[in-house]
Amino acid sequence: MVVTASISGVLKTILMLLGAMVVLKYLGQLMVAKRNIAEQNKFRAEQDKIQKQKAHFERNKGKISILRNDTLGNVKDVDYEEVK
Repeated sequence: MVVTASISGVLKTILMLLGAMVVLKYLGQLMVAKRNIAEQNKFRAEQDKIQKQKAHFERNKGKISILRNDTLGNVKDVDYEEVK
């Protein structure tokens, strides 16, 4: 069996491979951009949370609050000992 290659067939194959490479490169860039945007949103959300906590602590600095529920885990009272 003799296989012959035509010039047009070789050019079509090369163009298809180049087209596939361009499409894959473009999709890769889109995926990287999407990941970067997601990381940026996550970072901003964390920064907002930190800023809200700082503001809350500054507003309540020096205030005493009574916890009605056991929200902080297993909280126990400690016996008082006088230091000599």
